[in-house]
Amino acid sequence: MVNRVTMAENFPLFSSDQYKALVIGSNGALGAAFVDAFRSDPNCTYVEVVSRHSSSGFDLLNAESIHAQALMCSSMGPFEIIIDATGALEIDGVGPEKSLNSLNHEHLTKAFLVNAIGPALVLRHFSPLLAKGASTYAKLSARVGSISDNKKGGWYGYRASKAALNMMLQTAAIELQRKNINLRVVALQPGTVRSKLSSPFVGSQTTLLEPHTSVLGMLTALKNLSVKSGAHFIDYMGNEIPW
Repeated sequence: MVNRVTMAENFPLFSSDQYKALVIGSNGALGAAFVDAFRSDPNCTYVEVVSRHSSSGFDLLNAESIHAQALMCSSMGPFEIIIDATGALEIDGVGPEKSLNSLNHEHLTKAFLVNAIGPALVLRHFSPLLAKGASTYAKLSARVGSISDNKKGGWYGYRASKAALNMMLQTAAIELQRKNINLRVVALQPGTVRSKLSSPFVGSQTTLLEPHTSVLGMLTALKNLSVKSGAHFIDYMGNEIPW
């Protein structure tokens, strides 16, 4: 049996002992682990959850549903931490392209909608729900979104959409920090986690992280993360990843 994440020894993340959290994509393996982590922490007074099953009909492919969900959540805030755990590796049952010959217009478009455009609109509509002062907006990204770290090639749509996401986060951080210099915007690389998303692509790899282990690492990294101009790009151990 996998133990639930216990965060009491690692929190508070922020200047105040008590905080509210919001998790978007709460039905995925990592999203659910984030929810468990916050609910197990006595310093967290409230956790708001958003998923495709939310009453608003929240859907990354539907801009109006994103706006509607943010309006619904606004009365529950402000939130000291917002986690966006959305994203997809497979698009309509098709995995990442391994070669140029595999590129397909529809598949590439959907990859950008799910991994970059949808999350950018989430950031637009949900960032106003952040608390003033020390607060954190963290979005799950991927190491393969690093341009300078790309040594193997392949995975065109996934790589490119995550790189676009990272640029969105960096650009938004610069703008949002003009109003709140204590805001941290973070692109998080969770490691290779045991989940439905990763299972078709890990092969015989045995060093898979359990979702709660990855989440504990990411939250600990967020706790220790300094405030800086622009966004951070880090892995679940707190190591910086080059853009």
